[in-house]
Amino acid sequence: MSNAPDVRVRRVYDDPETDDGRRVLVDRLWPRGLSKERARLDSWSKAVAPSDELRRWYGHRPELAEEFGRRYRAELDEPERAAELEQLRDLAASGPMTLLTATREIGLSHAHVLARLLGTDTG
Repeated sequence: MSNAPDVRVRRVYDDPETDDGRRVLVDRLWPRGLSKERARLDSWSKAVAPSDELRRWYGHRPELAEEFGRRYRAELDEPERAAELEQLRDLAASGPMTLLTATREIGLSHAHVLARLLGTDTG
C-alpha cells in the first residue's frame, strides 16, 4: 500500500507557505479583493467547486455538513467534475498540494471534502 498524497487546505487569503507545494484554487469565483500576484496560484480548478444550488443550500451550517459532503461527492461524479478531479488526483500524486478556498470555515468547506478524497485511496 502506497502513502497517501500530501493534500492540505488553506485559505487563499493567507500568505503562501514554503511547504504548500502546488497551489490550486478550488472555488468557482475569484476571491474578492485578492490580486492574482498575491494569490500565487499554480492553477484554478473551477469545475470541482460545488454547484451554486448546493452551496446556497448548505450555507456552511455544521448540522448539514455530513449531507453536504454526500451531495458534493455525488456532484463530483458528473463528467466535467470527474475529469477535473482526476487531474487533481494526478497532481496530488506528483507531490504536495494545497487546495485554496476563500471560505472562512475550512473544516466545513468543499475544499476539506475534496482534500479527504484526494488524500486517500478511493480506488
